[in-house]
Amino acid sequence: MTAFTGEFVGTAILLVLGDGVVANVLLNKTNGFNSGWIVITTGWAMAVFTGVFVSASASGAHLNPAVTIGLACLGKFSWSLVPQYIAAQMLGAMTGAFLVWVAYKQHFDATEDAAAKLAVFCTGPAIRNQLYNFASELIGTFVFMVGVIHIIAPADTLGSVSALPVGFLVFGIGLSLGGPTGYAINPARDLAPRILHAILPIKGKGTSDWKHSWIPVAGPIIGAVLAALLFRYLL
Repeated sequence: MTAFTGEFVGTAILLVLGDGVVANVLLNKTNGFNSGWIVITTGWAMAVFTGVFVSASASGAHLNPAVTIGLACLGKFSWSLVPQYIAAQMLGAMTGAFLVWVAYKQHFDATEDAAAKLAVFCTGPAIRNQLYNFASELIGTFVFMVGVIHIIAPADTLGSVSALPVGFLVFGIGLSLGGPTGYAINPARDLAPRILHAILPIKGKGTSDWKHSWIPVAGPIIGAVLAALLFRYLL
């Protein structure tokens, strides 16, 4: 695979498994309905593990614009490659979310709760306060990026052997910091499926919550940049 294909495929797998576990837990009449937060955090950890493992050899398995920008700030990734990586991540995330919609189409139709349908695609705040919601995403991604930097050291990119520790890292963040906003910690993971939610003909889907949409984009990017700068200049 080329680097672009690796990022596309890895991010698509990330979203198929990640959004898929949310659909299984939240949508009516699924076998996993109402199985809870532990199932969701475990599913997302496995989604990250699989996406990283599959794409590591081709692209370094960023699968996240915040990681791509953070590594560029750290001097471990070329700025000239940032646009194509983010494009691949966005397209992969949209593809993965689309496949989840197809797989769970009957269950979307059987679910009346518009908020549950939106939650399959993207994150939202448990208590709506933009300042604290932003801080939650920034802190979560800062911790994530610090972990990633130490996992890949001294190499410049993630390898397949990094997949398991990165999966555990995401599992820990979900359990510990996921409560306030659903721990997007990834702009592509949130924005691309949110766009798809707005486009798809989902029965009774309601709003795509664009008022919140900037937070899981800006918070993760700033959190990752701060972690990279801290590591580069202070550690």
